[in-house]
Amino acid sequence: MATPQRYFIQLSYNGTNYHGWQVQKNAVSVQAVINEKLSVILRQPIDTTGCGRTDTGVHAKDFFAHFDAGESMVDGPWSLEKKDSLLRSINAILPVDIAAMNLFPVAADANARFDAKLRTYEYHIHFNKDPFKNNYSWELRDRPDLELMNKAAQLMMAYTDFSCFSKSNTQVKTNNCKITYARWEETESGIVFRISADRFLRNMVRAIVGTLIMVGRKEIEPEAMQKIIESKNRSNAGTSVPACGLYLTEVKY
Repeated sequence: MATPQRYFIQLSYNGTNYHGWQVQKNAVSVQAVINEKLSVILRQPIDTTGCGRTDTGVHAKDFFAHFDAGESMVDGPWSLEKKDSLLRSINAILPVDIAAMNLFPVAADANARFDAKLRTYEYHIHFNKDPFKNNYSWELRDRPDLELMNKAAQLMMAYTDFSCFSKSNTQVKTNNCKITYARWEETESGIVFRISADRFLRNMVRAIVGTLIMVGRKEIEPEAMQKIIESKNRSNAGTSVPACGLYLTEVKY
């Protein structure tokens, strides 16, 4: 029997109908669907490991997972010389809200989660009722002050411990993250927040956006961001904004 080869698969998905990426006992997840469909196509049990854990309703434009596969990918019907055909076959049985964009072999110890050096998220907000933005953007009635929000966002760069923006009781060894970019920008129909870091904590981006919106509404001063972060207390930060506006847009290795 051939030695299993490790592969990366690049995906994009609309998270509206899923309880996040990670397999759960009593809910449909993106990972469960990917595992099932790859197992059917490759005719062997496939268990993927994702580059992160998007929450219920969160979308991904760029998502990587790794898996190990044996003979069918080496000497069998699905050698990577037939990659285009393989991707078409995978996409043919995936639901319409999940797409496989690429597939390639990697080193045996490559890890989609731990080898990622940079992740970028976007959060989209619009201000006028739009039926075509349902589940894809958060509708706000009043326009917040972008200048104040960007001032507060820049203050985050001086910190690494973001316990105040993390869900409690998560099984992570550290709440330290290195944010390298955080900025709000105008779009044609609203505003978008882009943030890049080496890693993110559970619920972190949505909690940051909720806190920045408080600044933009002038409920708190931009400088309050420093006290919130230094408190390391989730209850001091803003409420988490809805998942529908959040996208994982880039993962770099």
